[in-house]
Amino acid sequence: MPMKTNQSFIITLVILVMTSIGILVLAQRGTPVVVQTNLENLPMEILGYTGTEDFFDKSIYEELNADGHVYRHYRSGDGRQVDLYIGYYGTAKGGRTPHNPYACLPGAGWGIIRNTTVKLTRNNSDDVETVNFITSRKGEVYDVVYHWYQSDGDKVLSNGIEQNIQRFVGRILQNRNDGAFVRVSSITSKDRLEQTNEMVKNFSQEMLRLLPEYWPVEADSQ
Repeated sequence: MPMKTNQSFIITLVILVMTSIGILVLAQRGTPVVVQTNLENLPMEILGYTGTEDFFDKSIYEELNADGHVYRHYRSGDGRQVDLYIGYYGTAKGGRTPHNPYACLPGAGWGIIRNTTVKLTRNNSDDVETVNFITSRKGEVYDVVYHWYQSDGDKVLSNGIEQNIQRFVGRILQNRNDGAFVRVSSITSKDRLEQTNEMVKNFSQEMLRLLPEYWPVEADSQ
């Protein structure tokens, strides 16, 4: 027993020392700042859908407090629509939004009727990513939502815990822990839920492929 106790103490001490060193190193680095957002250059034509820019009220932007936003409606020739929102947070802002659909949807009067994680593949790739999937309802109207966090360009994370770990590792190794919240959604009716789900799923897989190519650039502030 004493031997195990000593080992545990030593491991704890080593972790504490390494953490202290990490904090010291970080304190001596400059905090990176966003020098090029890039997200606004995402294609306006995706999978046959044509995008149009949209904007929130100023108060919403102030509340979101992101370094960059993309809010677009992509429409097909036959009238189908996919809505895209990306909020990007640089290292200086902690790389993460405090908002998520689990709070925002009920706050806007939507009742969540399905909430799970699903596996998606990046289009033209065998890479499999886990993202969040929500179906919500308001009266006879349904909202199909795929959403996830993204970090370091191509790191896809389904929850805040995973993002916190990735941010910590990125800050230590690359002096960078920026991230983005990505939401792809579409409003539909009950009889079109299956078709809408397939449409939003395909669009989400294309966003997984595209977003790393348009990831923002940060530079050391020192």
